[in-house]
Amino acid sequence: MILIGDSLVPYENLCFIDSIADIEFTIANSTLIYSYDENLLLYCSKNDLQYSVIVENITQAIYCNALNCKYIIADKKLAKNIQKVAENYMFDSKILAIIEDNSEIEKIALTEIDGVIYSALLEK
Repeated sequence: MILIGDSLVPYENLCFIDSIADIEFTIANSTLIYSYDENLLLYCSKNDLQYSVIVENITQAIYCNALNCKYIIADKKLAKNIQKVAENYMFDSKILAIIEDNSEIEKIALTEIDGVIYSALLEK
């Protein structure tokens, strides 16, 4: 299980972006994170960048996987539904559910979602 933002488990550098111009100011070799945006999605895919996308529906998740997104991030309920689709279509992207604290890890693990990301990390 992937744990991003947990105080006990080291995790990769994350850089939030809102535009292509923001990429210039990110830390080298970090994972970019942004809310679903088709222009950013295409740019990151074409330039082989490591990126994660916060999605609002399954269609967005399907596009993210098709364009080599590392992590697809969604609220818990949506993440559970995306995970089912991901397993059926053998997504390469990993699905992360947004959680508030470590008390939610067990419940997410039992729903067989790939991992979690703490909501505090998603606050810019």
